[in-house]
Amino acid sequence: MAALTEEQSILKDQASSWVESQLPVQKFRDFRNSNSDGGFDPEAWSAIVEMGWTGILVPENYGGSDLGYLTFGLILEQLGRQLCASPLFASAYVGATAINLGGNEEQKQSWLPKIVDGSEILTLAVDEQSRHNRDQVQTTATATDQGYELNGAKTFVLEGMSATTFVVAAKTDAGDIALFLVPADSAGLSRQGMSTVDSRDYARLTLSGVEVGQGALLGAMQGSQLYGRVLDRASAGIAMEMLGVGCYAFEMTLDYLKTRKQFGKVIGSFQALGHRAAELYSSQEMARSCAEAGVTAIDQGADDEAAMSAISKAKTGEFLFDMSNQLIQIHGGIGMTDEFDAGLYLKRARVLETTYGNQAQHRDRYASLLGF
Repeated sequence: MAALTEEQSILKDQASSWVESQLPVQKFRDFRNSNSDGGFDPEAWSAIVEMGWTGILVPENYGGSDLGYLTFGLILEQLGRQLCASPLFASAYVGATAINLGGNEEQKQSWLPKIVDGSEILTLAVDEQSRHNRDQVQTTATATDQGYELNGAKTFVLEGMSATTFVVAAKTDAGDIALFLVPADSAGLSRQGMSTVDSRDYARLTLSGVEVGQGALLGAMQGSQLYGRVLDRASAGIAMEMLGVGCYAFEMTLDYLKTRKQFGKVIGSFQALGHRAAELYSSQEMARSCAEAGVTAIDQGADDEAAMSAISKAKTGEFLFDMSNQLIQIHGGIGMTDEFDAGLYLKRARVLETTYGNQAQHRDRYASLLGF
């Protein structure tokens, strides 16, 4: 477990308290039941903006607090515990990362304050198939006299129906994968909502002759390098949300083991279940170490930042997969009902595991980065 500063500890406690009181999982369930298209609660989003969470990665001269990736990760962990739906990760984490790394001064001044005040919701549009593959980008960006023309399609775009601007990954004439800022109301861009098991906001995008100016290109860093670093940091961030989902699933399971009785005894007293709980706890602590190491490496500018991001997503994914399965199995029949929260955690777990690459992909990437 990372050693937290006093400020980080305060923010973590604040986030934990606010999430439990204002956005418990029952709120997500109610929202799901009333709005099958996904999305988020505008009032909760306004509160998140007001608390300053949208500015955690933004430098102070652009209206943020610049508190770093570990601090942001602690917030994401708390949101994950209650399955909170919001564009915080997509916009203020991934979107802000893309602008911070790839934006020139004009782009930073134009976009970062809007991310902080919530008036712009950015999201990364990268995947083109059902399975994430960072190297398979077929969307093209052809240079024109005025800028670029984008053609292609994207799928499983996070917060895709709520976003006001897309950060689109496209292949340039030079063969690089570059990132372009594309307003959601651009001529030639259409989007369609997707129905997913976790009841969140995803969209398919179609870009047909979408014209953008020179200022749409995030070019402060060489295209493919920027693209890779944004994805690495996104993976590390989502690992922290996954950690929150898994930890809460463990707590639910542990509570059930301590209270459910069979044959006159609490089931946690049965040796086989006790051993299973011990193994899950060990996996949880390993996942926490890896997840926090991923975001800490980014804050420290470590040379192995990419490798640590990969291992954080891989190990947290392994824990979440096992934990969500055991959550259902140990609860037995009640775990299979929609009235019980276990199913919501299982569904969210399966989506998070595949977002920006599953466990196998990140294990392979980690091994490759280490020269194996």
